[in-house]
Amino acid sequence: MAKDTKELLKKVRKIEIKTRGLSNHLFSGEYHSAFKGRGMAFSEVREYQMGDEIRTIDWNVTARFNHPYVKVFDEERELTVMLLMDVSGSENFGTQNQQKQDLATELCAVLAFSAIQNNDKVGVIFFSDKIEKFIPPKKGRTHILMIIRELIDFKPESKGTNVAEAFKYFTRVIKKKCTAFVISDFISPAFDDELKIANKKHDIIALRLYDKHEEEFPDLGLIPMKDEETGQLLWVNTADAAVRNAFKAEALKRNDRLRETFRRSGVDFTSVGTHESYVKPLMTLFKKREGKR
Repeated sequence: MAKDTKELLKKVRKIEIKTRGLSNHLFSGEYHSAFKGRGMAFSEVREYQMGDEIRTIDWNVTARFNHPYVKVFDEERELTVMLLMDVSGSENFGTQNQQKQDLATELCAVLAFSAIQNNDKVGVIFFSDKIEKFIPPKKGRTHILMIIRELIDFKPESKGTNVAEAFKYFTRVIKKKCTAFVISDFISPAFDDELKIANKKHDIIALRLYDKHEEEFPDLGLIPMKDEETGQLLWVNTADAAVRNAFKAEALKRNDRLRETFRRSGVDFTSVGTHESYVKPLMTLFKKREGKR
């Protein structure tokens, strides 16, 4: 086995152990409550009891036995979960203990393991400013490990970000209603219309990844900064308080715009920083969804 493949499998195993454990102990109950199947499947009929909904009466059976019977339904558990994963250049940014790309990989793995424990299918769309790769939804551990391997080893062709393109493609290829997690820093041209269209048909959850130094510069004097998406090198004077404040104001404005976009479209949304554990933001998001159901 080539050294590279060996290293990759070691990484996959490490991520599997960590994220599978998390989804077993922490997320499986929460995930089930937050994303349980929306549909109902007919199960059986039984005699009417006080308090039963009149709407559930099966009139054919009732007429046959001359006694009221009601239909009993089971929740349709099986869901399709899509992970829309931003693999653009800005995802390589990270000054804390993990880069955004590493964080995204773990988040995807945790969500994927939580999904297969609930007998759900999982598929992935990798996007930059174009669609990089589509992995159709399937079940099972082997499929999840293949997804993790792709997440770790994926080399995008493009460095830009265009979330609108991802939503357009997603709406086109996934016909049946599904739950979709979009994992990105959302530093992208506007995507409001595409998001609205996608969220009408599907259930979308947005996970914004960020690094706090994208929002607040430390005083480091004159530093070179390379734009990961354009490759351009700029010298920035971080010793200048005005520069730092302008940078922070711009970041806050960007975040407010983003929050407003998700709020208007009715999309659940949370932010996860590279400096923190993603467990708490995910749990809070799941619990918030349970409360809405």
